[in-house]
Amino acid sequence: MELAQIRLLVTDFAACYRFYDDVLGLSPQSGAAEGPYEKFSPRTGSAGIALQDRAMMAAVLDELDGPAAGHRSLVVLRVDDLDAYCAQITSRGATLLHGPAPMTDRMRVAHLKDPEGNLVELQEWLLLHA
Repeated sequence: MELAQIRLLVTDFAACYRFYDDVLGLSPQSGAAEGPYEKFSPRTGSAGIALQDRAMMAAVLDELDGPAAGHRSLVVLRVDDLDAYCAQITSRGATLLHGPAPMTDRMRVAHLKDPEGNLVELQEWLLLHA
């Protein structure tokens, strides 16, 4: 078994596309900025985040019809230099909710939300610097 991706169901596809592409700096697979689907990958590693238009999935799964409520996901991205990355993304329009700050003795984190309210955690693994 292999994890292919984490997929987020979104209602404003274009805004979320711009967030993951322009703000976070992930690479889109096909450039489908208007959707209904796009996969984003970091420059290193094999994990990916995909966006899917919520209405498209609601046509398949009736229970998804209507607005999403509550936090249903937390996207986690590891970065080498948390302070530098946070400075880059805030200059491109991101708003940090928390951090950068220590989470444990092995990790520093910052948190923000995408345009749909999905939580994004940025991690810097301190053990990699030791």
